[in-house]
Amino acid sequence: MVRETPAALLRAVDDAIDRDAILDTLAVLAAEPSPYGRERATAERLAAYAAARWPELSWQVEPLPVSDALPDSANLVAGSALGSGPPELLFYSHLDTSLTGAAAFDEPITGRPDPVPALRRPAPADPEQVVDGFGLGVARAAAAAALVGFTAAAYALRAAGQAHRLTLLLAAAGTHRNHPTGPVPGGVAHHLDHRPAPAAAVVAKSGPPGILTAEPGAMFLRVRLATRHHPALARDTAAPPGGLILHLGPVLAALEAFRRQHLRERAGRTDQVGAEVGVGSIRAGRPGKPDLLPGQLDLHLYLVTVPGDDPAAITATLRDLLTDALRHTPLGDCRLTVDGWAVHEAAATPDDAPVSRHAHAVWLAVHGAPPAPIQGWTGSTDGVVLRGRGVPTVRLGPAPLGGDPRDPRRDRYAVTELLRFARAYAGIAVRYHTPSTE
Repeated sequence: MVRETPAALLRAVDDAIDRDAILDTLAVLAAEPSPYGRERATAERLAAYAAARWPELSWQVEPLPVSDALPDSANLVAGSALGSGPPELLFYSHLDTSLTGAAAFDEPITGRPDPVPALRRPAPADPEQVVDGFGLGVARAAAAAALVGFTAAAYALRAAGQAHRLTLLLAAAGTHRNHPTGPVPGGVAHHLDHRPAPAAAVVAKSGPPGILTAEPGAMFLRVRLATRHHPALARDTAAPPGGLILHLGPVLAALEAFRRQHLRERAGRTDQVGAEVGVGSIRAGRPGKPDLLPGQLDLHLYLVTVPGDDPAAITATLRDLLTDALRHTPLGDCRLTVDGWAVHEAAATPDDAPVSRHAHAVWLAVHGAPPAPIQGWTGSTDGVVLRGRGVPTVRLGPAPLGGDPRDPRRDRYAVTELLRFARAYAGIAVRYHTPSTE
């Protein structure tokens, strides 16, 4: 039995997808910053815009419980359903961006204090149809394509009287963040906690030029060295001499040795995922009191996990390695602690799951060639949360043209690429809900 999609449905989908719908949606998403924990304004603005443009579909803002980490968070949930009992297909992306668009948070990462310029969208007559803006590569470009693809599929299926159940979830707190008490469940976890799990899901996010049916997990690690504080004017009598910061080099060398060992032990994998480790933050002392040597030095690491990884064992391995490496250095008498927090476990979807088969068929249809094989991918998304809840999940999304050479905080996308993936998302939805024929 072969699942076939009526050509008329696909033509209706293609007719409903146009550049203005994608660019207008992007403009709404990019109208103001949508930082982690403060996505509600963007969710409400996007819901109002979408409800006016596609009124036959439901558009709901789903607030998350208020907390220190999530003071003003909300998901945007859209739905279309017809008939009784069809399996639910969920399209997922997120509203927050890794950077915020505000210099107070971003400058230590980007090195730039200036505000990010507004979204630049091409005029219809521009020879280069490229959209350029902040946060497009993190999720906004793929989220806009998913929203337009979702609406096109929903309208086509409704017009044809075809039973279906489609949901679009643009979630809050979808980027990885570490907090003093450990990782905080984000918008997708909140959604799954309050609704039945969908039958399958599609993660719309830029990534490799292919289809991910597996993604790695992630964890955070904190290395802390502590000693007594001392005034900078008496640095020679400090412990260690000169203060903690002066001896940072051996710590970083030991962390690089840990990384090499960690990657070596996970080399030669034949599946889609790979391992990685990076030091993303070093904190010590107070900028306003540089006359006092810090008594505490923290290094924060992000580690990508593969199937079979045990976060507790990884934490213990790093602790033992650092203990040995620093024992005979000036840091040997400092208090060393290493703490680890698991964010997600790595997870995979079988290649023969219906959503995987439909995604591959659609890729061939819209690209004219099968997707390239993927190996060693180190990007983790909430796709692993969905898979961890038993939801077969694939990830695919448009590829950027690269950063804007004038401002690397901005991402550039060909409009044709966004249109192609809007059609891909819609095509998966139509195929998923079209009855099999002999």
